[in-house]
Amino acid sequence: MGLAIKEILKCKEIEIGDLKGKVLVVDTFNLLYQFITTIRGRDGSLLTDSGGQVTSHLVGLFSRSSSLMKSGLKLAFVFDGKPPELKRHERERRAELKKEAMREFERAAEKEDAEAMKKYAARTSILTSEMIGDAKTLIAAMGMPVIQAPSEGEAQAAHIVGKGDAYAVVSQDFDSLMHGANTLVRNLSISGRRKVANTLHYQEVNPEMISLAENLNHLGIDIGQLIAMGILIGTDYNPGGIKGIGPKKALELVKKHKKDFNALFEEVKWKDYFDFPWQEVFETIKKMPVTSSYNLEWKSPDIDAVKELLVKKHDFSEERVEKTLSDLKVEKTKRQQKGLGEFL
Repeated sequence: MGLAIKEILKCKEIEIGDLKGKVLVVDTFNLLYQFITTIRGRDGSLLTDSGGQVTSHLVGLFSRSSSLMKSGLKLAFVFDGKPPELKRHERERRAELKKEAMREFERAAEKEDAEAMKKYAARTSILTSEMIGDAKTLIAAMGMPVIQAPSEGEAQAAHIVGKGDAYAVVSQDFDSLMHGANTLVRNLSISGRRKVANTLHYQEVNPEMISLAENLNHLGIDIGQLIAMGILIGTDYNPGGIKGIGPKKALELVKKHKKDFNALFEEVKWKDYFDFPWQEVFETIKKMPVTSSYNLEWKSPDIDAVKELLVKKHDFSEERVEKTLSDLKVEKTKRQQKGLGEFL
């Protein structure tokens, strides 16, 4: 769902070059859902290989990660683990929305309405265990770290950044800020454009960076109050939040009540909206399980392993895969020679 607080945050536009040499931790599920939502045929169908297996996520992942690697970025990918029990409500809601979207897609197909088909097809996106497995295999074959979170990937990514092992979390959502991510990077795309939701059109975008400390200072709140704001607006653990409360109203309320969250949630009549205490959501976010057992090591791409997955298993063009990997090798050599020259 994503925490809807963009309108009150200070975001700084940056360039890809500003991140050169920095370690970035990717919220991988967030990225893969972007790919299977946007990389589709004109009728909304996912890209598949000759055996009918979905390849949209692999097309996006291979293209995006290789381009960013060539620009000198060091990417590590975090995968979600077991979701918190409270997220069951949101998962059930999303499942119903996907069913309704499928019904709308079928109606659009009967009318041969290509734009409507693509619109509703994108809303049926599902990541299967096989798709996740292939993504992990590709990332590892390309020499980048794969990190398994015990629970939510965005919390694990925030933990890695918080420990100083990475510079920023990469995600389109703002949820990692509630988990204490010092720095968040959004719109990390080489193309400089992003698909407009539910349309066939694209808009120009630039990468942007959000500093947690700068924004807490700007808003005049602390991390606990940010979590309280998120709960008022709506999180994956209490979808929809409190009716009529957006970011500006939520900020006003938390500043009014300061640290007295009991009074805050009593004023907004929490019990009229949810049959579980607000404290349960707060503690779920604040105490999300994370691990310090991860390995941040980058290796040269395993060309045979990449080709085994993409070319042999999923019918990618061998020539295109080899060219991409060759370009990566050339770029890496250039950077090494430049570094050596500077040293000498």
